[in-house]
Amino acid sequence: MNKKSIIAIVGRPNVGKSTFVNRLIGSRESIVDDMPGVTRDRLYFDVDWAGIHFTVIDTGGIVPGMDDEIMLSISSQVEIASEQADAIIFIVDGKEGLTPADEDIANMLRKTKKSVFIAVNKIDTPDNAALINEFYGLGLGEPHGISAMHGTAGVGDLLDEVIKNLPEYTEEEGEKRVKIAVSGRPNVGKSSLVNKMLGEERVIVSEVSGTTRDAIDVNLTVEGKNYTIADTAGIRKKARVEYGVEKFSVTRAFRAIRESDVVLLLIDAVEGISDQDKKIGQKIIEEGRAIVIIVNKWDLVENKTTHTINEFTKKIRNEAPHLDFAPILFISAKTGQRVSKIYRYVLESYDYANKKIATSLLNRVIMEAYSLNPAPSKKGKALKVYYSTQAGTAPPTFILFINDKKLFGASYERYIENKLRQAFGFFGTPVRIISRERGEK
Repeated sequence: MNKKSIIAIVGRPNVGKSTFVNRLIGSRESIVDDMPGVTRDRLYFDVDWAGIHFTVIDTGGIVPGMDDEIMLSISSQVEIASEQADAIIFIVDGKEGLTPADEDIANMLRKTKKSVFIAVNKIDTPDNAALINEFYGLGLGEPHGISAMHGTAGVGDLLDEVIKNLPEYTEEEGEKRVKIAVSGRPNVGKSSLVNKMLGEERVIVSEVSGTTRDAIDVNLTVEGKNYTIADTAGIRKKARVEYGVEKFSVTRAFRAIRESDVVLLLIDAVEGISDQDKKIGQKIIEEGRAIVIIVNKWDLVENKTTHTINEFTKKIRNEAPHLDFAPILFISAKTGQRVSKIYRYVLESYDYANKKIATSLLNRVIMEAYSLNPAPSKKGKALKVYYSTQAGTAPPTFILFINDKKLFGASYERYIENKLRQAFGFFGTPVRIISRERGEK
């Protein structure tokens, strides 16, 4: 089966790359902002144009010669994206005109030996068409005038030209990917962990807090198992998140959690578990996602012994009892210590999240738990459990049909959940229990 062709979108900051990508996919998937350098990492999106399927990479804006750490990382991202791409769309700003930076980028792209298509953006009216001509000077073929913002000019003609020689794509049958979201506070090592898991510098890593602004989806296969990993923006306390790019990034991070199968909740081993870690964990539970707690930077903890790991684990369990079902793994994204074990933890949590229990066995466990410890009666009325059934998976969801929901309190619900976990495991996944009165839909 052929894989999807890849088209990289490159250009200086703020020329409209992300707006162009949003135009292609029909939604605001890429963060759009007037501040240069908003898109820092490579963002991968699937596109269907005229029946042709391909993947678009939205890259960070490149400014040749800049020494700033982030800008150098962006430049590196563009180079890697260009290496992966079957074709490159080089976006320039028609209103601003040809710049020395455009010429430098053109020289870089010429060295890739890839097909390069120049898209002169912001040609919003026919009167602006004359602005296209000076870009012939880049020596990369015929420039195409487009309006990424309004879609009124040239986008379709440009894409028709790009896809003419792209190989056709056929979906791989039976391809199941476990979606992993890497989540946590800013600067706990999420991007470093993703890079170590991938074995390449796919995601920008920086000591600057808040480097990852979008959720980055990357596919990989490990020991025959297919995964999609999303590196998300750091989630700060709500009161500290300013409206704008960061707010959009956090919203995107929560969406990545919602759409994942398993979430890796990263905790800083040096700082310990924080209130924000607990809140992110609670959000993951509310979304019904499986969780693996990853204690990162374990290489920086002095006097590491089994006792230390036990004490750290005990501290997490005591301070975050709502996460007591989540397995805990101590790693170092920097050195790679125990990183390879993450996939085993992920698959175990994924399997438990999708575990189905036979109705007869489920009722046997529930009724035994009820017989051993009936719920306290209220005003002389006792709880009766008639039968139960599993309503769904991811998370495992169970419905108990009873006589009166007022008699089924939170403490008894926790008791039933604990009995289910004792009987069936459910490590790494939330469990939901719904009570219904008999006859209630």
